Amino acid sequence: MKLTRLLIVKTSSMGDVVHMLPAVTDIRRAYPELQIDWVVDESFAELPPLHSAVRRVLPAPVRRWRRQWGRALTREFPGFIRTLRAQSYDVILDSQGLLKSALITRLARGVRCGQDWRSARESVAAWCYDRAYAVARGRHAVDRNRELAALALGFPRPDDELDYGVTAPLAPAELDLPVDYLVCLHGASRASKLWPLDCWLELVRRLAELGVKVVTPWSSVQERQRAEVIAAAAPGSQLLPRLGLRSLAGVLASARGVVGLDSGLSHLAVALDRPTLALYLDTAPTLTGLLGKPGRAVNLGGDGGDPRGCPGGWLSSAAI
Repeated sequence: MKLTRLLIVKTSSMGDVVHMLPAVTDIRRAYPELQIDWVVDESFAELPPLHSAVRRVLPAPVRRWRRQWGRALTREFPGFIRTLRAQSYDVILDSQGLLKSALITRLARGVRCGQDWRSARESVAAWCYDRAYAVARGRHAVDRNRELAALALGFPRPDDELDYGVTAPLAPAELDLPVDYLVCLHGASRASKLWPLDCWLELVRRLAELGVKVVTPWSSVQERQRAEVIAAAAPGSQLLPRLGLRSLAGVLASARGVVGLDSGLSHLAVALDRPTLALYLDTAPTLTGLLGKPGRAVNLGGDGGDPRGCPGGWLSSAAI
């Protein structure tokens, strides 16, 4: 099959976007000259370009459109459609399998591909595709993305080592980060996923006893308040300013290790090949947990242990 242009549709969430990156590596190996564009929510537009194979990002403010339908229909949506349809593609690959992503796929110009009605997260999405493929459920999201890409683009399903293909920029010099530091990703999309604050404080103090300094990022007022308390718990800990995803990727890439929750940033840390421990308090990591090189990604929660207590024996045995 001769291909020159591919459009990937994977708009959100952050973890889902990261889970698509190994499939992009597979595609690049199969088609070294293929031009790859990506439709993604504007909130995550800085993520796909971290992979060198992604040529162009088409930001789609899908989340904001849901809150501002009037503005979307009269101002932004028509412009987005013009941009989307300005280029014709050999293949348009919807790896999200939701109605919203399928509709975007349907509006684009090219052969539209996605999961069949038994495989897609929302079965109705399959009716928007020209070609629909069966992708077995019950497997990790990364593996399902890789299989779908291989089926849609006609190359053998790779069985080589997982490669996210991500290259992060250097952390901003003005941050003046410690020489050896660990990142505490204390934020999550909902309160039920959060680890108790007193557990974070105990963790930071224990790390200080081991000579490990901690840096704490944040992205909202509530997260900043929590980050300030965590950073103040031990000497040498550092509160970061609010950072964009690209700058934060640089901070993660230079870290000794990462402790996080069920969040997209934890998955980004793994994609950057940082030793990462994720604490799952409200969800199971079976299908969407951290997936990295052996010994570099640890999921604690669900079948992997109980993270509800404060740091215990897992601290010394974790990858970090």
